[in-house]
Amino acid sequence: MATASVARDERLDARVTREEKEMIETAARLSGTSASDFIRMATRQAALNTIREHEVLTLNEEAKRVFVEALLNPPKPTEKAIAAARRLKEEMA
Repeated sequence: MATASVARDERLDARVTREEKEMIETAARLSGTSASDFIRMATRQAALNTIREHEVLTLNEEAKRVFVEALLNPPKPTEKAIAAARRLKEEMA
């Protein structure tokens, strides 16, 4: 199975303790990969997880109820909201 080659021309450096380096090297060996590839893959996964955690909206039960209620029965727009919508419509025209 052929894999596409992706240029990796950016560099990222990190200082680690001897213990951390040995642990990373051991984990990489156990995974059958290089320490560099192990660090790259683990760091990428940690970054994706962190980004997802900040993108997902988590609500408690009361907040969910209020949110759904607002979606199903939205309040009537205020004069300020109507004026803002009018300005936006004018700007978009």
